[in-house]
Amino acid sequence: MATVEERAESGGRGVSEAMLRGFFREMLLIRRFEEKVEDRFRAGELPGFLHVAIGQEATATGVCAALAREDVIASTHRAHGHAIAKGTPVERIMAELYGKVEGCSKGYGGSMHLYDVEVGNLGANAVVGGGLPGIVGAALAFKMRGEKRVAVAFFGDGATNTGTFHESMNLAQLWTVPAIFVLENNGWAESTPASQQLPLPVEELGKRAAAYGMKLIEADGQDVEAVYLATLAAREHALAGKGPVLLHLRTHRLTGHFVGDPQVYRDKDELKEERETKDPIRLLGARLEIGEDEFSTIDGELTAEVEAAVEFAKAGTDPKPEDALKYVYA
Repeated sequence: MATVEERAESGGRGVSEAMLRGFFREMLLIRRFEEKVEDRFRAGELPGFLHVAIGQEATATGVCAALAREDVIASTHRAHGHAIAKGTPVERIMAELYGKVEGCSKGYGGSMHLYDVEVGNLGANAVVGGGLPGIVGAALAFKMRGEKRVAVAFFGDGATNTGTFHESMNLAQLWTVPAIFVLENNGWAESTPASQQLPLPVEELGKRAAAYGMKLIEADGQDVEAVYLATLAAREHALAGKGPVLLHLRTHRLTGHFVGDPQVYRDKDELKEERETKDPIRLLGARLEIGEDEFSTIDGELTAEVEAAVEFAKAGTDPKPEDALKYVYA
């Protein structure tokens, strides 16, 4: 029988239809959540910047589904999907975006700083690659304590050209810690085309692992099952004491870097084609043969859940001005 890793790397199938349908619901929930917050942001109800991950739902869903509750993650500035997939209720995330005390970061963080330690989310980070060092530290702690847990860092292709990425990869491999580095490679590094990302073209970023003698696993980031199987393989490797894994997921960002991004760096016809052919929700729906009536029912349920989250957030409690420095430690 093929190992989980062999199935992942060969595109083999090993997930039940019931689980795939669960993946479909979660990806659609993430999509509807982000569409709603984008709408509310444009209406002026949400402060700060907003980055959505429309098109990348399969990476968040597939990775987090393969993790145990005690495993931990660190996210990026594009964090909503990771937070939902790791188990934070949408109403608490929505409340955070509205700056309410009921939010997962008690209203202090907003979209780019979603924390929920109870479910293993060590936080999103506005700094590119900012979560990588902390994940190495968490993984080192798990190893020293003899705990069967992994620490997972999400980051994009642009982060692979930062010092923190290389320092983290180097130390993680040196210490053989149970870490998984999840590269969500959408090919843009904010607004830089793959052809301009040096010294490696984006398609070859998996070679970064070779520089440190690290295990590399790659998968199609638009195929949630492939992502799930690849993550299982990565987790199995890390927990066996064999060291960290670079999990390279090629994905597609079907929107701008931030809400309001004019995307002048991007070919509009190519973007239109990607939306028609690379949407992970549409791809999985077609595979599961989800018809219009069934889709409408599921969509209605999830849309209602998101709308309820908005009402919960609006009715939430504003932080007190005198508590502005309450959680500042340095």
